[in-house]
Amino acid sequence: MPTYVAKPAEAQATRKWYVVDATNLPLGRLASKIATVLRGKHKPTYTPHVDTGDFVIVVNASKVKLTGTKATDKMYYRHSGYPGAIRGESFADVMKRHPDAPITLAVKGMLPKNVLGRQMLDKLKVYGAGDHPHTAQKPEALSV
Repeated sequence: MPTYVAKPAEAQATRKWYVVDATNLPLGRLASKIATVLRGKHKPTYTPHVDTGDFVIVVNASKVKLTGTKATDKMYYRHSGYPGAIRGESFADVMKRHPDAPITLAVKGMLPKNVLGRQMLDKLKVYGAGDHPHTAQKPEALSV
């Protein structure tokens, strides 16, 4: 029996839209489920070198939870490349400025670090509030 290999055109034609409510869900568990759906690993037609995943809409991203003391201790770092130019920002500060950033960064870390991973990340839509502009796509609820 030959191995099935998905073609990019076939994968694009069968994409679905899912919506996830992030209220009171742990960040890491939510991100791992989203990364699985974005990669397409939940489908029997999964092919590692083809983007076979679906679109994911995350609403209420500002209500995501962290366990333990991570809500106060977790830091997000960035570095410009110059000596001594590292900058850190706490989880609470990031949530005030960009409530979608923690979910996006967590999912990005779980995807491949190449062109394919960037294409997969483009299918993630994160909104801090409870509404989204993708009702025309008729998204299905995704259980986490």
